[in-house]
Amino acid sequence: MYRFEIYEDRRGEFRFRYRAPNGEIMFISEGYTQKESAVAAVEAIKRTASGAATIDQTIATA
Repeated sequence: MYRFEIYEDRRGEFRFRYRAPNGEIMFISEGYTQKESAVAAVEAIKRTASGAATIDQTIATA
C-alpha cells in the first residue's frame, strides 16, 4: 500500500515522506515548523494530485 508518513526530523521540523508498497521512499517534503502544516500539505496533495499535469522540462523548445 502507498502511504504518507509524517515525522519530526533531527532539527525539530515536521516532514512527510511518501512510500511505495515495497517500502521505497518516493519523495520527502520540505520541513514545516508546525505539524498541522505538514498534515495540511498531505491533505492538499491527496485532493489535487489526480488532476496534476506532467511537464517534461527536458524537451527543448524552439
